[in-house]
Amino acid sequence: MMKLFGTDGIRGTANEFPITPEVALRAGKAITAVLSGSDQKRQRVIIGKDTRISGYMLETALTSGLVSTGMDVLLVGPLPTPAVAHLTKSMGCAAGIMLTASHNPYEDNGLKIFGPDGYKLSDELEEQIENFILSDAAPKSPTPPNKIGKATRIEDARGRYIEFAKHTADNISLHGLKIVIDCGNGAAYSVAPLIFRELGAEVITMATQPDGMNINANCGALYPEAAGALVKQHGADLGVSFDGDADRAIFTDAEGNTISGDRIIALCALSLKQRKQLRGDTIAVTVMSNLGLHAAMEQANIRVLTTGVGDRQVIEALRAHEHSFGGENSGHLIFADHATTGDGILSALQVLRVMKESGKPLQELALCIEEFPQQLESFKVPAKPALESLTEFQTLLREADAALGKNGRQLIRYSGTENKARVMVEHRDQAIVTKWAAHLSTALLEAITKHSI
Repeated sequence: MMKLFGTDGIRGTANEFPITPEVALRAGKAITAVLSGSDQKRQRVIIGKDTRISGYMLETALTSGLVSTGMDVLLVGPLPTPAVAHLTKSMGCAAGIMLTASHNPYEDNGLKIFGPDGYKLSDELEEQIENFILSDAAPKSPTPPNKIGKATRIEDARGRYIEFAKHTADNISLHGLKIVIDCGNGAAYSVAPLIFRELGAEVITMATQPDGMNINANCGALYPEAAGALVKQHGADLGVSFDGDADRAIFTDAEGNTISGDRIIALCALSLKQRKQLRGDTIAVTVMSNLGLHAAMEQANIRVLTTGVGDRQVIEALRAHEHSFGGENSGHLIFADHATTGDGILSALQVLRVMKESGKPLQELALCIEEFPQQLESFKVPAKPALESLTEFQTLLREADAALGKNGRQLIRYSGTENKARVMVEHRDQAIVTKWAAHLSTALLEAITKHSI
């Protein structure tokens, strides 16, 4: 198990290890050492960021580490994570780095690293970079003055991504649609409104004035009810709420109701199949997806691959089997024919395309599955002992499995990016879900606390 890298890069509190200028400097040197290879030609790395105040500090340190070891750096400023992934590949860069902590509050920050193909790095490469950062190793010889890299700001990066995003939806006309866009005071604030307006939609925006400390603050993907209220107020067709780095989106319908990620996955899968763009008639989802999604896909003769938690797991499954679509209930959708990672803006464009081509409102399209009642509890924990080591809790889990039977399930796991545990319970009976979600959450926290004393 790695010490720095979690399920989605390196993440933590800004100015506390490992999210410090010192580590960022080392990370820049490490990325050069691991990813530059034997090619003697000057190589380039893209650095993007969201709107956190600590982004400036980390960007400067990271740039110093890269240029001091001979890399040229292309600075694109605040842009969505998927924009950085796209530009890394399209501009022929050795790597792309996104400074973000996604949906976390402004106090946190992190690094997501992409390879030259636009995909997140493998565990093996992340481990090599981590080992370099944590060691006292230095480059074999100092970079001579004439080999030091340069840092350049790419002024047209935003325009490049905007044109790419519109192209993924075949520049479909959104005339006649009114949408609310909640940018979460994050990375999407300067591009998302333009994309939808240029395609003809009437756009009402919120949370588009970042100040470095208001990212995700009562807005964005964790607070879709904010967009939902505006949808009802303005009589809009739907609302779209992005998280801090805009790699995922949460949708609200014309009545202001939040639509689950599984319903969005289902309606997109059905549309792709109808257009003969769902390769192998197969989708990939994580273990967190609702049993109702599986039932609906089976009825539509769509096979479902189930992966571990995290959009990278979904992407790896799609790549391994050459399938074209998958996603997470949390709002990450991967349209593999267009993107190498989750993209909230592309997801919104595809949902709008389905609405436009079908002539149906989102609330009607979302009825394509019947979800089982599900409850997800998330809470901070003092430690993360192996669940198997919590003997009494394991006994309780067996009792839960017996009670839930064939009509339900439980899933217990630790967050890969935060010091949190997550308890998910699903069953046809809401009362059973409520009972066991509370019981398991309380028992797990007690067991972990007792174990850590």
